[in-house]
Amino acid sequence: MEQPKGVDWTVIILTCQYKDSVQVFQRELEVRQKREQIPAGTLLLAVEDPEKRVGSGGATLNALLVAAEHLSARAGFTVSPISQSEAFWLLLKHSKGRDFPFDDCGRAFTCLPVENPEAPVEALVCNLDCLLDIITHRLGPGSPPGVWVCSTDMLLSVPANPGISWDSFRGARVIALPGSPAYAQNHGVYLTDPQGLVLDIYYQGTEAEIQRCVRPDGRVPLVSGVVFFSVETAERLLATHVSPPLDACTYLDSADGTALNLGAEPLEDFLVGRPPELGQGDADVAGYLQSARAQLWRELRDQPLTMAYVSNGSYSYMTSSASEFLLSLTLPGAPGAQIVHSQVEEQQLLATGSSVVSCLLEGPVRLGPGSVLQHCHLQGPIHIGAGCLVTGLDTAHSKALHGRELRDLVLQGHHMWLHGSPGHAFTLVGRLDNWSFCFPPGNVPSPHIRAWDLWDPDTLPAEYCLPSARLFPVLHPSRELGPQDLLWMLDHQEDGGEALRAWRASWRLSWEQLQLCLDRAATLASRRDLFFRQALHKARHVLEARQDLSLRPLIWAAVREGCPGPLLATLDQVAAGAGDPGVAARALACVADVLGCMAEGRGGLRSGPAANPEWMQPFSYLECGDLAAGVEALAQERDKWLSRPALLVRAARHYEGAGQILIRQAVMSAQHFVSTEQVELPGPGQWVVAECPARVDFSGGWSDTPPLAYELGGAVLGLAVRVDGRRPIGARARRILEPELWLAVGPRQDEMTVKIVCRCLADLRDYCQPHAPGALLKAAFICAGIVHVHSELQLSEQLLRTFGGGFELHTWSELPHGSGLGTSSILAGTALAALQRAAGRVVGTEALIHAVLHLEQVLTTGGGWQDQVGGLMPGIKVGRSRAQLPLKVEVEEVTVPEGFVQKLNDHLLLVYTGKTRLARNLLQDVLRSWYARLPAVVQNAHSLVRQTEECAEGFRQGSLPLLGQCLTSYWEQKKLMAPGCEPLTVRRMMDVLAPHVHGQSLAGAGGGGFLYLLTKEPQQKEALEAVLAKTEGLGNYSIHLVEVDTQGLSLKLLGTEASTCCPFP
Repeated sequence: MEQPKGVDWTVIILTCQYKDSVQVFQRELEVRQKREQIPAGTLLLAVEDPEKRVGSGGATLNALLVAAEHLSARAGFTVSPISQSEAFWLLLKHSKGRDFPFDDCGRAFTCLPVENPEAPVEALVCNLDCLLDIITHRLGPGSPPGVWVCSTDMLLSVPANPGISWDSFRGARVIALPGSPAYAQNHGVYLTDPQGLVLDIYYQGTEAEIQRCVRPDGRVPLVSGVVFFSVETAERLLATHVSPPLDACTYLDSADGTALNLGAEPLEDFLVGRPPELGQGDADVAGYLQSARAQLWRELRDQPLTMAYVSNGSYSYMTSSASEFLLSLTLPGAPGAQIVHSQVEEQQLLATGSSVVSCLLEGPVRLGPGSVLQHCHLQGPIHIGAGCLVTGLDTAHSKALHGRELRDLVLQGHHMWLHGSPGHAFTLVGRLDNWSFCFPPGNVPSPHIRAWDLWDPDTLPAEYCLPSARLFPVLHPSRELGPQDLLWMLDHQEDGGEALRAWRASWRLSWEQLQLCLDRAATLASRRDLFFRQALHKARHVLEARQDLSLRPLIWAAVREGCPGPLLATLDQVAAGAGDPGVAARALACVADVLGCMAEGRGGLRSGPAANPEWMQPFSYLECGDLAAGVEALAQERDKWLSRPALLVRAARHYEGAGQILIRQAVMSAQHFVSTEQVELPGPGQWVVAECPARVDFSGGWSDTPPLAYELGGAVLGLAVRVDGRRPIGARARRILEPELWLAVGPRQDEMTVKIVCRCLADLRDYCQPHAPGALLKAAFICAGIVHVHSELQLSEQLLRTFGGGFELHTWSELPHGSGLGTSSILAGTALAALQRAAGRVVGTEALIHAVLHLEQVLTTGGGWQDQVGGLMPGIKVGRSRAQLPLKVEVEEVTVPEGFVQKLNDHLLLVYTGKTRLARNLLQDVLRSWYARLPAVVQNAHSLVRQTEECAEGFRQGSLPLLGQCLTSYWEQKKLMAPGCEPLTVRRMMDVLAPHVHGQSLAGAGGGGFLYLLTKEPQQKEALEAVLAKTEGLGNYSIHLVEVDTQGLSLKLLGTEASTCCPFP
């Protein structure tokens, strides 16, 4: 099922308990907006709670007020903007950020072992990201305008379609998730009536209360921390901020120190059928607090509170238990370790049920079952046993772990800000340690540590507890600190007590004191830096190992977060050091992608010319095979083109041009399979005529296109066809006495519209410019070895010395330009065949297929091998190339049942759409997508090859319906490969023809040209002409008969025609 469209948020608010977090969290929201997780137009606000103990309801009220003021200012409103139509607000409450012992940035920014392969930008996934995705794409779609409020202190799982109905909704709605009655004893549960109206909320309720809430499935509806307020309810809530004493809940009245704490209850508690009771210890609370809570209840009590129960979701509160935290980050039943956004050299050392997130592990790093590594760059040998959490360690800390095995421990590195200076500290606790446990008198964490080491003399023994114990060194008088300053506690005798003395000499803080010094900005920056360090290793490995994994999300991440430089340097290194031209070409294509992303959609089209003179020196190095010098010169030139989008796009084009040079060199390897045989040289004036059918591709097109042809391996099923009974493509050549080359191109053999005379080598210099007049014919002379364009000998000398004169070459095609029937490649084949025979050589058809590949690279048009296979070889056949170099094409004839060819001829038609196929940029777009290894393109390319074999079986069976299905599927594959290849008029034509055909597809790459049909009834030309004639807006189309050609390339010598002078003006 397709994921519903996400909510287009008006504003997203993230609350912060402490002022020093506001800027940090604001940046984190903005980063997510750059990653396209949040709509571009959404207002983002990180809002500080007005007072440290304002309570959950007070924090919500204050955050909504701040958001309302920002929106009003932005839009010029003088009334509450929540009343505006289609306003969707999301409030994420970063509650209790400093009491979570396993992440310095709190529960919201705890990283999870999750990857999103469909995300446009690669990034770590935090709990905040998961909750944002759940509200945006699962719970939010379908809801009316209003305010969503979500806590961030829990892990949620919600199905793609939770089945929530919003019909006749008003008031507020809580989202409940299933849990066991036993789990509910430490959490909150809802009591509802049969219609879902919330009657009561029990927090850590009694067994009897919890039993009242049990549903028929034996589960109870847990308080999930997610609630939705309608516009009316939210407006009522906002209106209370101006009424004493509730005005003291917001920043407006917090400056004088009189901020009002409404208590721990969230706002939805004030919508149940009774006023919230004062909690334990509230007996002495001031009367104004009771008045405030009662007033809030009176304001909201007539707003119904309903519950939506998501029966197949899950909820898990993030407690301070290390065992529970480790369990939430690992999958004990998984087949192996979870490795997320990490590069691990020796993965076999990671035990099943372990988890590694955003790490670089070099050398032998062993990780036991149930253990978690996060944000670490470690160098082995290291042994971390079972039940451990290790975070925030870098290579400098690895040595402290050598030679010891950790087990059931939590070891963390922390970024600190201590008396105005940045620093590092480390904490070490046991997995089973109880954070609320008070040590009995005389019993402290280690027998060699005394109570006065940990607590002040005036601290009562009853207050001896782990959070207040000064265990953790933060400053040593003579050296930097490291994990070794705590690990000695595991074996204090190993150094004769030296570590204990160093520990006592250090300035130490308790866990509680340490939390006040944490540098969250440095922590998040360090995580981001490590993420990109491992990402560079990943990029190198993906390219060098030739993995079909897309690097584009990583490229977008580097660009969006302002650090493309290191990625460009890594790509340069890979390209320069590659021994495989395919690896180097892909690395250069990735550089082009980086530059294109840096342009951010500005600066013009990516596809375009790459002929700026400033880039010719780097290109010349590549042409000469000096890859390292070429890559270095490209990088030096690139640095001059980074200042604005237009230059970035042009630089990207030139990198793609550099990649084309490497592709060309790889395809040139097809020359290994080109051979000729000497035969009698025809006399001067004797014409050699080569004629060919066109081709129709039935399956597999694009897989024959380099580099897919030699990286993936290609397979294409094609038919040689006559159009209206004619073989429409041909060439003729003869020797002439004049030491010149006479070239002619035309639409028919007897009508030459372009005539060129080449009398010197300079006249041939534009052979590699495809749009130059006669460029294909000039390239044919060069590839046939008749002319050596870089020779020191003049053209006339070369011709006279070898052949005693020159040559005349004509080519023609009766098909319109951009037909999609393989004209240019087949034309190249006929030209080569005629020229070689006129020069006294014979080329076999399979050799000619490879010669055309070579010619098209010389011509710089690129292209694959399916066209010449389809037209030069007769009948129905499958061409294949393996995923290797040198590039070799092998052809297999497909045997069909007797009489099936005639049946096929009766049911096959060509429709010229009247649209000229503008495929100039299609090839570049497809190659760009392939080099990016976009998942859909890679999967589609494999499907093209696989379906070719299925299509061949359809021909062997003689099944028109099966072949029709192949055609229809093939057209969908073409559209996925090259989006935009289906003009609207063609789509209209195909829709009109659909009831009359088994299947249909545009020929070749699409975009225009010929449409070929497999009709349900035979001989349907006139009938379909009548159908199309009734349809308006189809343009200048025409329908043509088509039949399978069983001859392929034909070559014949005609009589001698005297030529005493140039027939061209």
